Amino acid sequence: MRLVLASASPRRADLLRAAGYVFDTLAVDLDERVLPGEAPPAYVARLAGEKSAAAMQRFMERAQTCGGPERAALHDVVVLGADTTVVVDGEILGKPHDDHEGAVMLSKLSGRAHEVLTGVSVRTSAGEWQQVDSTSVYMSALSPADIAWYVASGEGRDKAGGYAVQGLASRFIPRIDGSYSNVVGLPVATVEALLREAASAR
Repeated sequence: MRLVLASASPRRADLLRAAGYVFDTLAVDLDERVLPGEAPPAYVARLAGEKSAAAMQRFMERAQTCGGPERAALHDVVVLGADTTVVVDGEILGKPHDDHEGAVMLSKLSGRAHEVLTGVSVRTSAGEWQQVDSTSVYMSALSPADIAWYVASGEGRDKAGGYAVQGLASRFIPRIDGSYSNVVGLPVATVEALLREAASAR
């Protein structure tokens, strides 16, 4: 199978590479706004599915244009889409729009537990397999100086919840219940399970 990661995230690519997967990347651009009344698990599941669908559509269009070998190769393409968000008190915390919002997010997470949800979608020409993983993350109480220092580092500017568990913010995370790779952005064991399901359906 030809694995394609429908994401530009270097963190997801690093996780797959570290686990020994060989893959191509194909970034897709989607509207990631939350729909009215949409629950967090439904939100990440929807976006993961939309990402894998958009990437598969591009492959199908290319195959129809080229025909022959390209069309035959489409049968071997497996697209992986994923979306991660942070949830606290039922509120979805996506990527902060600016440093002020990043500081507000960290204030909400300070001294308590929150959930990190990742929707994973594996799609082939035969169908889609999907799962949502949840990990509980405990963050130490942060002082205003801690928050100001971390926000100024810039590390959390493109991260859901405004922090990166694998970087400087690791000093503030005393405990994680669940998949660590899920918090980074991709639950690798879940990816493997879904890929096996997709392969068995071929």
